[in-house]
Amino acid sequence: MGEANSLISPDNYWVLWAILIGWAAVAIILEQKYSWASKLSGAIIALLGALILSNTGVIPLESPVYDAVWTYVVPLAIPLLLFQSNIVKVWQESKRLLIIFLISTVGTIAGTIVAFFLLKTVIPQLHFIGAMLSASYTGGGVNFAAMATRFDVPQDTVSSTVVADNLLMVLYFFVLITIPTISFFRKRFGTPHIDEVESNGVNENAAKDYWKGKEIALKDIALAIGTAFVIVAISFSLAGFFSDLIPEDSNIFLTVLRGIIGDDYLMLTTLTLALVAIFPKYFENISGSQEFGTFFIYIFFVVIGVPASIPLIIQNAPLILVFAAIIVLINMLVSFSLGKLFKFNLEEIILASNANIGGPTTAAAMAISRGWTKLVGPILIIGTLGYIIGNYIGTSLGVWFTSLM
Repeated sequence: MGEANSLISPDNYWVLWAILIGWAAVAIILEQKYSWASKLSGAIIALLGALILSNTGVIPLESPVYDAVWTYVVPLAIPLLLFQSNIVKVWQESKRLLIIFLISTVGTIAGTIVAFFLLKTVIPQLHFIGAMLSASYTGGGVNFAAMATRFDVPQDTVSSTVVADNLLMVLYFFVLITIPTISFFRKRFGTPHIDEVESNGVNENAAKDYWKGKEIALKDIALAIGTAFVIVAISFSLAGFFSDLIPEDSNIFLTVLRGIIGDDYLMLTTLTLALVAIFPKYFENISGSQEFGTFFIYIFFVVIGVPASIPLIIQNAPLILVFAAIIVLINMLVSFSLGKLFKFNLEEIILASNANIGGPTTAAAMAISRGWTKLVGPILIIGTLGYIIGNYIGTSLGVWFTSLM
């Protein structure tokens, strides 16, 4: 994908790590120092910086360094961010989020069907693309990969669709994170979480106020990082064990069970919340876990902005981008119109749509960047459930679309 033409080679690990972590740090500093950056958010600054660096050929589009962020940094961030979660409150909030998430999923399905019938005569192998994107825009990249394997999609089609998917996800993330600052939406939807943040006197610089300094000892660092590593190791080992124990081609009940207890991130989220509920004092006494987890998430923001190659889109897949954009647009219209009809809060609608299109991690990251801390745990739980239903939606639509080609 053109990595050899970048100024920094994919195997120049130390320089790439320096850029990822360094730019994440710059995004946080700017967010906390300047009001314009706080309004834009450090998340967008991190994304845009990576987008510029990759599209100008400074850094490669692919590297083992980026894979390491997905493999190690993101899983560690999740338990760290959940150490202060109250399981009772999380469940109370999750029930509402589940409904709006399912409504948003209906938007994905409707968008995929409309886009398919509009473009099926002009985009080759659109039945495969529809299967991959409908699954991805319900759950996440895990579902995308599953559909690519399930339908044995040619590699060039997979690559073109991945590039279009990544670029659109970044653009939509930018749209969603900007919506709370637009008065049109603020006037028409309830915004209790935004109001709570603003009532604490953080109108001008939410990030600086929220992340004000706190006392932290070496013991806190040891407990936070050490506990996170242990939880991730146990969770992924358990998920792998159950995934191997239950065959893929089992009956529907066992397949659903395998998707629940055999999923790394669902097991990680569940185990973390269970441990926090069982040992609340232990986790409450760990200072700095939110800070560590959030910094890891900012590194993730930088990474997801890297693969969005605009030249590759123009060269290889402009119509695939249009196809994906139609799905996202209809998802947004369904989410916001029905969300308004059923009186959901603006924050809930935004995060539900984000969890559909970008997955639970990006949704949780957005909640963190905007200070909606009470929704971090719930959206992680609900978004992870999208991994389960995404494969069913992608497979169903893929089989149907194939019969129409």
